[in-house]
Amino acid sequence: MIEFEKEVTGLVPDHGFTHGAKFHADDVFSTAFLRLLNPAIEVTRGFDVPEDFDGIVYDIGRGKYDHHQQDKDIRENGVPYAAFGLLWREFGTCFLTEQEAADFDEKFIQPLDESDNTGSENILSELMEKFNPGWDSDASYDDRFWEAEAFAEKILIRYIESIQGLRRASDVVKKAMEESDGEILILPCYVPWKRDVIGSSYQFTVYPSNRGGYSVQGVPKSKEDRSLVCDFPKEWWGCDPSELPGVSGVATARFCHATGFMGAADTKEDAIKMAVISLEQNR
Repeated sequence: MIEFEKEVTGLVPDHGFTHGAKFHADDVFSTAFLRLLNPAIEVTRGFDVPEDFDGIVYDIGRGKYDHHQQDKDIRENGVPYAAFGLLWREFGTCFLTEQEAADFDEKFIQPLDESDNTGSENILSELMEKFNPGWDSDASYDDRFWEAEAFAEKILIRYIESIQGLRRASDVVKKAMEESDGEILILPCYVPWKRDVIGSSYQFTVYPSNRGGYSVQGVPKSKEDRSLVCDFPKEWWGCDPSELPGVSGVATARFCHATGFMGAADTKEDAIKMAVISLEQNR
């Protein structure tokens, strides 16, 4: 469930207006985002904004949340804003910290904004456009728009939940790092750990597997270099599960990935032992 960083009641009005007919990822995700901020919002699609319209207008009207005018806003890195980026710039920190919101803009929104402004290829933009009725279809653009909006809303919810989950995971990981030995990190449960562990002294991470038993995973050298600080012995890589205990000397060892980045054992003690053997052989 999404958690709010600040109070949003009354922040977004109960009425919105965006353009009609064919839609794109920009107006679809803008609408989905506004509905997260105010589930009661009623959005009208059309071609001319009524003079007496009392609500938020976006992706049309050449106002604050439009990007079709010559003096449109452009980011410092040269990526022009579209409606979704403009709305996120103002309201993104309702869900995320400033740094998280900036990262989300860079990784998720900017490719959509650039595609909308320049026509550059983007798989998510292309996917959302497929919701439009085909040339020989008698389906309603409005009906299809709301199908697309519901899909986009789920994407935003899951993505934001994931980012907020990383924040909570960081607390678990940092506590475990304080309590472990500096080389083998023992986690009480699986949580995303790489953001905090990469670049530290830790070389392996051990945690309960959702498949049963325990996983042991090597720590990458950096976010850019996925090779490991310490490798498992090469003879373990891709070894048949029935042969791995004899090859490794670890009684309940049951798996080592063919690329050598992780292994598994039935017990926590043996998962730790796989890490200890690997460290000793690499010294």
